[in-house]
Amino acid sequence: MRKKRYIILGISLILTFVLLAGCSGNTIDTQKKGLGNGWQIESSMDLKYAKNFSVDYYKGGYSLITIVDKSRYLVVPKGHEIPEGINEDITVLRQPIKNIYLVATSAMCLFDDLDSLGSIRLSGTKAKDWYIQNARTKMQAGDILYAGKYMTPDYELIMTSKCSLAIESTMINHTPEVKEKLEYVGIPVLTDQSSYESHPLGRTEWIKLYGVLTGKEDTAERLFNEQIAYMDEVVSQKNTGKTVAYFYINSSGYAVARKSGDYVTKMIELAGGSYIFENLGDPAKATSTVNLEMEKFYATAKEADFIIYNSTIGGEVSSMAELLSKNSLLEDFKAVQNGNVWCTDKNLFQETTQLGLMISDIHRMLAESDGNLTKLNFMYKLQ
Repeated sequence: MRKKRYIILGISLILTFVLLAGCSGNTIDTQKKGLGNGWQIESSMDLKYAKNFSVDYYKGGYSLITIVDKSRYLVVPKGHEIPEGINEDITVLRQPIKNIYLVATSAMCLFDDLDSLGSIRLSGTKAKDWYIQNARTKMQAGDILYAGKYMTPDYELIMTSKCSLAIESTMINHTPEVKEKLEYVGIPVLTDQSSYESHPLGRTEWIKLYGVLTGKEDTAERLFNEQIAYMDEVVSQKNTGKTVAYFYINSSGYAVARKSGDYVTKMIELAGGSYIFENLGDPAKATSTVNLEMEKFYATAKEADFIIYNSTIGGEVSSMAELLSKNSLLEDFKAVQNGNVWCTDKNLFQETTQLGLMISDIHRMLAESDGNLTKLNFMYKLQ
């Protein structure tokens, strides 16, 4: 009997170890790796929500960035030498970091708010596709040049522009040969992992990483704290009990809804509401949206108290009639009948720095439903 208990205990310990090992692959290692040359960490960046990067500080103003994909970057202050004997896996970035090739769309607003667009010379997005006005203006003026998407970069332009860093989105993982070629020609590649942050403000907190790269950490801290203040003011209030459907209708007639538990649905919850779908989508898959036939979408979403229509992707909608023309089933929706339909007028994916303000917007939509509220920072009400 005692032998059986030992066997069961042994199996339990093994299973516990396996589970812990499986979970550790998606976060920064708790046991930090140093530079490899004997230098000691003086301090580390305080992170409140971001889990996919860390920053350690060394004497002389050196900063070591570690990202969840196990890549590491030593930021060397202007005028300082590269430390001797550092580990071979560390990529050295010397300040000022100039002529950046920015492919990670969500990072542009972070550079913009840090007043550091001058660090960017090349873009993976065309001028017409930017909702960030300063980015579009700089591209139209020729200060930032289009250098191709992540899978088809203009290598010649990138090299002649003396690019010192390529900042990619996780889409680069689908074309590893592109990353390898960029690195082969001497261009460091940093993959932004903010889209994998579980908390909405975890995405916003990546502004601290870019503050390290641009030498504007104090500004990054201030901007991040502003978004925390917006969120904290909302989460301290009572839950509204209201349900929300967030979607758009694509060209094939499908309702494209957010997967349950993604950062948009979490913003709705933080704002004091509930996403109308409780278990939509496969949590094991990286995709953030689910395509639903309209009849299937109708069965659940028709009871939502509020609708947020993502018009920045589904096409701008200016009136209730225009929305209803997309599908006649929408007429039966509770939110439509009660006049609680809102549309986004900014691309959230390009507004990473403002997610606290967006949470505040959603709360106001839910709490101030007296009919007088028609315009918010990120949304407008359909009449």
